[in-house]
Amino acid sequence: MNFNFRGAWSIFKREVMRAFRTAFQSILAPVLTTSLYFIVFGSAIGSRMEPIDGVAYGAFIIPGLLMLTLLGETTSNASFGIYMPRFTGTIYELLSAPVGVAETLIGFVGAAAAKSLILASIILITANLFVDYTIAHPVLAIIFIMLVAASFSLFGFILGVWADNFEKLGIIPLLFLTPLTFLGGTFYSIDMLPAPWDKLALANPIVYLVSGLRWTFYGSGDVNFGLSLSITLGFLAVCTAIIAYIFKTGWRLRD
Repeated sequence: MNFNFRGAWSIFKREVMRAFRTAFQSILAPVLTTSLYFIVFGSAIGSRMEPIDGVAYGAFIIPGLLMLTLLGETTSNASFGIYMPRFTGTIYELLSAPVGVAETLIGFVGAAAAKSLILASIILITANLFVDYTIAHPVLAIIFIMLVAASFSLFGFILGVWADNFEKLGIIPLLFLTPLTFLGGTFYSIDMLPAPWDKLALANPIVYLVSGLRWTFYGSGDVNFGLSLSITLGFLAVCTAIIAYIFKTGWRLRD
């Protein structure tokens, strides 16, 4: 079967336009929330903090805050995008259309990742208004952000297929992703924790994502960048395999 470019583009465009129709909730609200973090932690508290690994505290927290917003928004966008067709019953129109797995993923997951990348760009521009920062490895930073956005877009897609009500749709981002990100070194370095908490913190997978992005910014992180990249790629592969199983069996899609 040939790749249906028009089908993939139609899904992608519809999902992206949905974000712009709800721009305040999808874009402005996360940016305003992140700006408050920069004002409170970056300017007010950060000015009283000692530099961490030679990086001013206001600049140090930028990768963590970016990851905090990126994970939550990417997961929520992707999960809501596939959940609503299931909730309204229009998923059957999609399943009966000449659109394959690749086109569906590019449409839904690609749109969620694209919205998150736009949001990340706006946050980085906004951060420059509050603190001075530089990106040591800009190309690696872009690649890493794209991999994280793609991984959690796939994860959000799985969540949207799994959820059978709105409560389940929001439980993972609110009760798991956000707390794990806060505990994943967003506002501090793992090395600052006393034993044994510094070792226990390494069991948090978000630590590797925050540390990997921080390394691309400042050349230093809590863990090796290669390990962070490997874990991100591994999570991407696992999510891809789960989605392949979902489409192969029709789990939750044809029920």
